[in-house]
Amino acid sequence: MESTIMLYKYETHSHTSETSRCSRISGADLAHAYKEMGYTGIFISDHFFNGNTTVPRDLPWEERVKLYQEGYLAAKEEGDKIGLDVFFAWEYGGYGDYLIYGLDAKWLLDNPDQLEWKPRDYFNKVREDGGMVIHAHPFREASYIDHIHLYPRHVDGVEIYNASMPSEVNARAEWYAREYGLILSAGSDNHSGKRERLGGVYLPERIQSPADFCRLMKEGKGEIFRDRYDENGNRL
Repeated sequence: MESTIMLYKYETHSHTSETSRCSRISGADLAHAYKEMGYTGIFISDHFFNGNTTVPRDLPWEERVKLYQEGYLAAKEEGDKIGLDVFFAWEYGGYGDYLIYGLDAKWLLDNPDQLEWKPRDYFNKVREDGGMVIHAHPFREASYIDHIHLYPRHVDGVEIYNASMPSEVNARAEWYAREYGLILSAGSDNHSGKRERLGGVYLPERIQSPADFCRLMKEGKGEIFRDRYDENGNRL
C-alpha cells in the first residue's frame, strides 16, 4: 500500500490595507480568502517603516510598532475564528525588499534605532537573533529601486517565484538562488485576496510558530507551488 504524505499549504508574502498603503484588502477579508482557497496558514508581511506603510513616521517608536501590527492582528483574530493559522512577518524596504521571519513585535520594540542600520547589518542582526531573511523578487525593477542590490552572504534565501512578477524576473531569481545555494522560497505578494496567480510553500508539518517555518525552510523541507485560479477563486 502506498503511503500518503500530508502537506500543509502556506502563503508566505501578503499585505493588508490596515498597514500596507498599496493593499486593497483588510486583514480579516484576506484571512477569509485564503481559508476559502484551502490554505493552512498565511504570513502577514506588511511593508515596514522604510516601505509603503500607512504608519505615520512622526510618531513615537512604540506607537508606530503598535499601529504596524493592526493588519496582522485583524487577520489573526479572524483566522482564529475560522481555522486559518496566521503568522507575523514584515517586509523590510532597504535597497529592495526583504521578508523577515521568525522575530516578533518585541524585537521591533527592542531595536528602536534599526532604521539607521545599513542593510547588511540589519540582516546580520536578524539572523543572529534567530530570524530568517528571504530576498523578495530580487530582480524587480521599479521606480523606488535605484538599482538592484544583492546580498548573497547576508540573506538566508530568495523568493524564486513571486506570483506578482513576470516570468523573467522569477527566472533570474531562481538562477541567483541556485548559484549561491540559498533557500528557495515562493509567495504571492498578495495585495487583493483571490486572484488569478498565487504561490507559496508546502510544508510537511503544520507549523505552530514562525520559528517552525524557519526551521523547516532551513532544513530544505519547503516545497514551492504555483497556483492559478479563476475569477471566482476556483483552482484551475
